[in-house]
Amino acid sequence: MNASFLVLVFIGYTLLIFGVTWITSRHANNDTYFIGNRRSPWFVVAYGMIGASLSGVTFMSVPGNVQAQNFFYMPMVFGFLVGYIIIATVLMPLYYRMKLTSIYTYLEKRFGLFTYRSGAAFFILSRTLGATLRMFLVVSVLHVFILRNFGIPFWVAGLIFIILILLYTFEGGIKTIVWTDMLQTTFMLLAVVFSVVYICKEMGWDFGEMWTQVKASGKMQMFDADWSANTHFLKQFLSGMFVCIAMTGLDQEMMQKNLSCRNLRAAKKNMFTFSGILVVVDFLFLLLGAVLIIYTQQKGLTFTDTDLIFPTVAINHLGNVAGIIFIIGLISAAYPSADGALTSLTTSFCIDMLAMERKTQWTERRKKQIRYLVHFSFALLFLLLIIFYNTVKNDAVINLVYAIASYTYGPLLGFFFFGIVTKYQVRDGAMPFVAVLSPVLCFVLDWAFTRYLHFGFGFTLLIVNGLFTFTGMLLFRRRRAL
Repeated sequence: MNASFLVLVFIGYTLLIFGVTWITSRHANNDTYFIGNRRSPWFVVAYGMIGASLSGVTFMSVPGNVQAQNFFYMPMVFGFLVGYIIIATVLMPLYYRMKLTSIYTYLEKRFGLFTYRSGAAFFILSRTLGATLRMFLVVSVLHVFILRNFGIPFWVAGLIFIILILLYTFEGGIKTIVWTDMLQTTFMLLAVVFSVVYICKEMGWDFGEMWTQVKASGKMQMFDADWSANTHFLKQFLSGMFVCIAMTGLDQEMMQKNLSCRNLRAAKKNMFTFSGILVVVDFLFLLLGAVLIIYTQQKGLTFTDTDLIFPTVAINHLGNVAGIIFIIGLISAAYPSADGALTSLTTSFCIDMLAMERKTQWTERRKKQIRYLVHFSFALLFLLLIIFYNTVKNDAVINLVYAIASYTYGPLLGFFFFGIVTKYQVRDGAMPFVAVLSPVLCFVLDWAFTRYLHFGFGFTLLIVNGLFTFTGMLLFRRRRAL
C-alpha cells in the first residue's frame, strides 16, 4: 500500500481526535483535568474503557499470540470478569465513600505517609513501564509500514507520536479522554470486525465455513492442562482475576475514569457493562488471531515476531481498504492507553508526590503551571523508554506487560488487601522496604522454581508478590486500629 496515502489517513484521523479535544477542553480547570468535574456519563465511560483496557498490545499481540498459545488467553479473560465484580463491589464503594481523587490517598489514611508514597511510587513505575511498552509496539508498526519509507528514523517516529499525545491531553485531561476513548473504541472494534470479514472474503469463506476452519485448526483450545506450564488454565484464571484487580482496581488511570462518574451507582453500572462486553471483545480478538494463522499458513507466510502478523497481513496482503481500516484501528487502540497513562501519571505525581491538593497557598495558576511541567516531563520519559525498548524487545509485548505488572503491582495488591481485610496498623516507616523486598523475593523464587523444579509461576507471580507484601505488613504490625 502507498505509504503517502497511509500518512494522510493518520493525519485525518488525528485531526478528528483534536476536534473532539478542542470541544471538551474549553473552560477546563484542574478539577476538569483530574476527575472531569465528576460529570462523565457512565455509559460513555464504560464504552470508552474497552479501548483503554485493550490498547495497541491487545490489537496486535493477542491475535499474534494465538500462533504459539492457541486460545489459552481466554481463561485469563474469565478471571478478569471475576476481578471486575470484586472491583465494583469492594473497591469502588471505598473510593467513593472517601471521595478520593487519587486512590492511593486511601493508603495514607489507613497506614501513613510512607505506605502512601510507596504505593503511589509503584503505580508510577508500573504504569510508566507498561504504557511505554504499549506505545512502543504501535510506534514500531507506524515506523516499519509508513514512516521508514520516508527515511524517518525510529526515534523521530516516537517523538511524533508522543507530541500528538502530549498536545491533545495537555488541557482537558480526563474529561477529554472519556469522550475520545468512546470514539476510538468504535473505530478499533470496527477494524477487528472488518479485518475478519476481509480475510474471509480473501479465503472464499462464509461465516459457517470460517468457524469450521477455525475449529479444525485446533487453535480454539482454551484450557491448557499442563500444570508446569505458565499457561495452565487455573494459573491463567487466577492470574486474570488478580491482574484485573491490580491493573484496574488499584490503577489510578482506570479508576480515575470511574471516579469521574456522577456517583457510585453510575460507576458500578459502568463497570458491570464494561466487563461483560470485554469478554466478548477479547474472544473476537482471539478469533481474529486464529483466522490470521490459518491465512498465513495457507499463503506460506512465516513470522519470527508474532506481533507483526496482523499488520503485515492487513497492510500488505488484503488490499487498500483493509490496510486503511487496520491503521485507523491501530491508532484507535493506541491513543486511549497512551493518553490515559499520561494523564493518570500526571495526576498521581501532582496529588500523591507533590501534595498539590493540600498546597492551599498555591494559586490555581501556579498549580496549572506545575501540572504542565509534570505532564511534559512524563512525555519526555515516555519517549526515552520507547527508544530504549527498540533495542531490547524480544518477546510478545502482551507477555512483557503482564510480567512487569506481576512485579510492580504486587506491593499495591498487598497494601490494599491488608488494609481491607485486617484492622491492624503497621510500622509505616518499614513499608518502603517491604514494598521493594517483595518483588526481589519473587524474582529469586521464580528463578529457583524454573531452574530446579521446571515449574513456571506465570502471571500468578503477582499473587505471590502480594502475599509477600501482606506477610511483611503482618510482621511489622503494631496494634489493632481503633
